Amino acid sequence: MSKDVEYVVRLIANTVFENEQYFSELDGVVGDGDFGYSIARGFEKVINEWDTIDHSLPGNTLKGVSMKIVGAVGGVSGTVWGTAFLRAGITLGTKTEITQQDVIAMFRSAIEGIKKRGNTDLGDKTLLDALVPAVDQLEKSFNDGKDASTALDEAAVVCRQAAEATRPMLAKRGRAAYTGERSIGTLDAGAVAMAVLFEAVSKAWKE
Repeated sequence: MSKDVEYVVRLIANTVFENEQYFSELDGVVGDGDFGYSIARGFEKVINEWDTIDHSLPGNTLKGVSMKIVGAVGGVSGTVWGTAFLRAGITLGTKTEITQQDVIAMFRSAIEGIKKRGNTDLGDKTLLDALVPAVDQLEKSFNDGKDASTALDEAAVVCRQAAEATRPMLAKRGRAAYTGERSIGTLDAGAVAMAVLFEAVSKAWKE
């Protein structure tokens, strides 16, 4: 199962690299346009220094990823993404086998960490507005007895819908918040990134 965690981290990194310009363009509409660049540099450090991360346990891998991202990315992005991976890693602890319940617990812990560090919540027009509904759906699908592939597929659909639903929202956090009413009618770059990542993991799991 530790190989699954490593695979997903690498998949996230590659997806971020492929969408770096797209994410920055989205962010540039009302933000400072560096979102894609910032997280790409974080994952670049993760991949370039992959062999220096402790991979003895899945949780250690995630904590190591967190340290690399925080070390490479300044500002809010580094803090938010670093916190998410750190919280997920701490939640896993010394587990070697990861259950569906563990996956949900990791996500919930990451979400709480993001809320705290970003001083943000649902409705603020951030990545949480896509991530939380996606995790809610993932948990529901697991509880309904769906296999991982189907559950991820359903979560990805909800994540994309939730990302699209950030368009009419007023931004209350980050650089976009300074633009006030101008942020209405634009998509949140972080929320779209969540949708793209969920779709990439869902597609890969099927294959």
